[in-house]
Amino acid sequence: MKTKTWILLLSGVFLLSLLGSFFVLRQRPDAALAQISSGRQVVKTVNLRENQQFTITAENGGVNIITVQDGKIAVTDATCPDHYCMKRGFRASGTDIVCLPNQLVIHFLGAQTVDAEAG
Repeated sequence: MKTKTWILLLSGVFLLSLLGSFFVLRQRPDAALAQISSGRQVVKTVNLRENQQFTITAENGGVNIITVQDGKIAVTDATCPDHYCMKRGFRASGTDIVCLPNQLVIHFLGAQTVDAEAG
């Protein structure tokens, strides 16, 4: 009976530790900067803490209007046919925002991860 109790107790502690680790790792700090590339060239690096709006015109004539607001960035208007880049909405970190027809990539910089901490 004692062995069964210890097994249940250790299993519970392990499960709680695993669950706690999952929630800690899911939290991502927001990026401080975003790098905007058009046609594989960096055209602008923006501070996400400064509200602004600007237009990026691609080599093919495609246009993207980018808005930075309240620490987040989004493509708020685009001449591409599918508008997938606009559907991404305002983001502060995570995966890049991409507009393939207009060859635009918004890449987040400055977000620290657990691996990047100095020891």
